[in-house]
Amino acid sequence: MTRLISPSAARNAGPILTVLEGIAPPTGRALEIASGTGEHVLHFAHAMPDIVWQPSDLDPERLASIEDWARDHYGDNLLSPIQLDVSVPGWAMAHDPFDLVVLINLLHLISDVAARVVLDGIAEALEDGGAAMIYGPFLRDGRTTSDGDEAFHAKIQADNPEAGYKDIDEIMSYLQELGFEVTSQEMPANNIAIIAQK
Repeated sequence: MTRLISPSAARNAGPILTVLEGIAPPTGRALEIASGTGEHVLHFAHAMPDIVWQPSDLDPERLASIEDWARDHYGDNLLSPIQLDVSVPGWAMAHDPFDLVVLINLLHLISDVAARVVLDGIAEALEDGGAAMIYGPFLRDGRTTSDGDEAFHAKIQADNPEAGYKDIDEIMSYLQELGFEVTSQEMPANNIAIIAQK
């Protein structure tokens, strides 16, 4: 069995879906960046059958897990995952535009430079009128908001000093520079969903 399981994915899939249902088009194409285990995109594809979902990841083990989870899907709106490195400038240009882009729990795991490349690519990947949801933990006014977040942020930076939680205001300001209308929504476990409308 190549299937990976993430307890946090099971916990946050419902709240994230509620946000997505508020911004998703009635029909169209959606890209999930860094789909991880594949549990989220399976949940979304079940709930929104009129949207064609394209999962992606960089890691071969996660790509195999996504493929395994996809075997539980009973519709035809969940595509095979693609290997995608969103830290490479211009990554979006190799794909047709999407109506919705979903990014869950990636920005805090990569450098500030790589995060900007990801956001640049999201702007390029979206159709005019499209929307993106960027979900995860963020700093508020440059600080974490719980002991758990402080410990996790420190652990990430111990492994990679260039990574770590990004400041919510800086990310939202950068998205505005890219031409998005931006709002945010508090989510469970101190996470935030950023909604970027093109």
